Amino acid sequence: MGWKEAAEPVLTRMPTVRRPEGHVPFKRKLAWTAGILVLYFFLTNIALLGMQAEGATDLFGEFRAVLAGEHGSLVQVGIGPIVTASIVMQLLGGANLLGLDTDDPRDQVLYQGLQKLLVIVMTALTALPMVFAGGFLPAQQSLSLGGFTFDSTQVQVLMFLQIFLGGVLILYMDEVVSKWGVGSGIGLFIIAGVSQRLVTGFIQPAEGGFFYDWYRIIFGDVEIGSLVAGDGLNTLLLGEGHIIALLTTILIFGIVVYAESVRVEIPLSHARVKGARGRFPVKLIYASVLPMILVRALQANIQFMGQILNRTWAGMPAWLGQYNAQGEPVSGFFYYTAPIYSPADWMWWTGEVAQATWMVLIRISVDLTFMVIGGAIFAIFWVETTNMGPDATAQQIQNSGMQIPGFRQNVGVIEKVMERYIPQVTVIGGALVGLLAVWANMLGTIGAVTGTGLLLAVSITYKLYEEIAEEQMMEMHPMMRDMFGRE
Repeated sequence: MGWKEAAEPVLTRMPTVRRPEGHVPFKRKLAWTAGILVLYFFLTNIALLGMQAEGATDLFGEFRAVLAGEHGSLVQVGIGPIVTASIVMQLLGGANLLGLDTDDPRDQVLYQGLQKLLVIVMTALTALPMVFAGGFLPAQQSLSLGGFTFDSTQVQVLMFLQIFLGGVLILYMDEVVSKWGVGSGIGLFIIAGVSQRLVTGFIQPAEGGFFYDWYRIIFGDVEIGSLVAGDGLNTLLLGEGHIIALLTTILIFGIVVYAESVRVEIPLSHARVKGARGRFPVKLIYASVLPMILVRALQANIQFMGQILNRTWAGMPAWLGQYNAQGEPVSGFFYYTAPIYSPADWMWWTGEVAQATWMVLIRISVDLTFMVIGGAIFAIFWVETTNMGPDATAQQIQNSGMQIPGFRQNVGVIEKVMERYIPQVTVIGGALVGLLAVWANMLGTIGAVTGTGLLLAVSITYKLYEEIAEEQMMEMHPMMRDMFGRE
């Protein structure tokens, strides 16, 4: 008996959100999406019961904009376990180690059940070291609740259960949005987190807020010196002036919107309806920017392991990593594999970087290589596992009754045409997005949302807008749902 037969009773009984049996009206989809978004914000504001806020360390730190969630809340782990499970499943599926045929309905159920089980396991494995190892989330010594008194160990167990429950809720909230709403839950949570940080970065009435800092500059509370002096110029560009961060934020918006509009359009015509024509767009960012989540999540897991080893392994070798008092790697493997977060991480000439110039250059090179090559590789995996490859696309076009003018109405012929564009555009787009993410991180953004977070938020919002427009069009013309198999 193979593993499929042995695991089938468990995987097929995994709790799942039922798919709608028929067409879901657009207004109802918006209602489900808005409801899940409100619930997400609600969960981010529920603090962990029993946690001692003083001395707590956010293991994900600068990755929060990408992995969503909120430190010290029920959604402490965010979408991290979902993304990590997706990486593992893509690698196993790409190497054909699972032996699952995603075209077979039975294997589809097994694949989805296995992925869901893996997410639950990853949620537990992520929460365990946060609570029980290294004191990242210190627990109160005792807690009185409902007439019962919990000691320190019992409080830790209670905190673990809360984090685990929050991770499982995120899993099923994502599934509700994917099946009953608009877009995906993962994308929705990233937009929510990045937008909140971005708005806060502009309007917060405290140091670090864009408008507040400029108020202090204009009315003389900040000494900027002469504009030709180095200190004054650095203050305007990189300090309280936030000029570079503002320009980077605006440029990311513009570049992503422009890149989303760059496409190769393959003409289509309907085989049976005369005059019915259309176009299949192969966008420059064909695989979207979602593979960037996978790349950054891989980096986050590496840094996650480094933080745990630093707290629990007293004799960790220097070549593996050394950490400062703030828990940041300053040398070794974990330093070189840490992403560039802001200008302060690499502008050695400003005197703010403690490391030698050659160490900073190696870190930049590793980050750039990791993001560009990783972006291209994960973009290929994403296209193949989401049925966006040449073969799946050709089959979808064939099933819709469309054909490419001047070519025979044959799946093989359509697939060969698609192979001229999709693989090449996928690699170029993935590498370009990785390059943009590193560049934006190096220059910084408003609200410290990180370049990757801003890149994801803008692209996901643009695609959400396109999907809403498509849903509205199909709502106005119901026959189009039958034509494109969206019923």
